[in-house]
Order: sequence, then structure tokens, then C-alpha cells
Amino acid sequence: MPSEDQSQAADRLDDDHYPAYTMGRAAELIGATPGFLRALGEANLVAPKRSDGGHRRYSRHQLRLAARARELVDQGTPIDAAIRIIALEDQLEEALRHNEELRQPRKDAE
Repeated sequence: MPSEDQSQAADRLDDDHYPAYTMGRAAELIGATPGFLRALGEANLVAPKRSDGGHRRYSRHQLRLAARARELVDQGTPIDAAIRIIALEDQLEEALRHNEELRQPRKDAE
């Protein structure tokens, strides 16, 4: 039977928001520089957590946002515009999800 620590570790592996990646590894994974990730943090697109030693740690969710920003910037979009596009895409996705929830028949109405 797994220990409580092992169970918590397994839960973190499935947590899209767990800050598992160091800045260097995050930059490597998305094909960017640490400076690019710092710029995204300064622009408030991603807000990396800090380790006990003060190092930035990124989640998979943050890496997806950063990778999308990198993709837009690589296509010639200014970084400020890329960040705004991503924010609007997220808002649209949330609105569509909420709209779909509202369209579903409510169980208590049955």
C-alpha cells in the first residue's frame, strides 16, 4: 500500500497547475529562452511559483500558455499583442464552456 507521501506525489503528477518545472527546463521544453519566460512573467501571462530557494517553477498549464505566446511571437506578433490574444482566447474558451453548461439540462429539473 502506498504511503501518504507517495499518494500526494502521484496526485501532483496529475495536477496541471503543480509547479514542477524549473525555468531552465521550462524554457527548453517550449524552445524559448529564460528571458522570454521572465518577460511573460513581467507581463502577467504566467506567474511562476517560487521554490524555497527563490527559483521560478512552472506548471504544465503555464508552459502551454508560454508555448502559445512563443508561437505567436515566432509568427511576428509583438509580445504584448500575443499576451492579449492569449487572454482573449482563454476568456472565449471559458465563456463557451459556461454557455455549454447552461445548455445542458439540469438534473434537478427532471
